[in-house]
Amino acid sequence: MTTLFLYYIIGISVITFFVYGIDKYKAKQQQWRIPEKTLIMLAIIGGSIGALAAMRIFRHKTLHTKFRLGVPCILIIQVVCLYYLQQQGLFL
Repeated sequence: MTTLFLYYIIGISVITFFVYGIDKYKAKQQQWRIPEKTLIMLAIIGGSIGALAAMRIFRHKTLHTKFRLGVPCILIIQVVCLYYLQQQGLFL
C-alpha cells in the first residue's frame, strides 16, 4: 500500500505542477485561466509538493496570501496526518 500511495503522491504532484505552469502561461497570454479553487483542490488532494515547486519555479500565485500561506499549511497538515496514521499503525 505504501508504494501505491507514493506513486499517487508523485503522480498528483506532477499533474499539479503542470497545471500551475499552464495557468501561469495562460496568465501571460491573457487567456482564460484555471480557477483558483481548482489549483487549491489539487494541493489538497495530494499535490501540495507540486504546487509549492510550481509556485517557486514559475513565480506563480506567490503574491496571493491564500496560496503563499495556504499551500504550505496544506502540506504541513498532510504530513502531520500521515505521521499520526503511521503512529496508529493505520499507514505503513
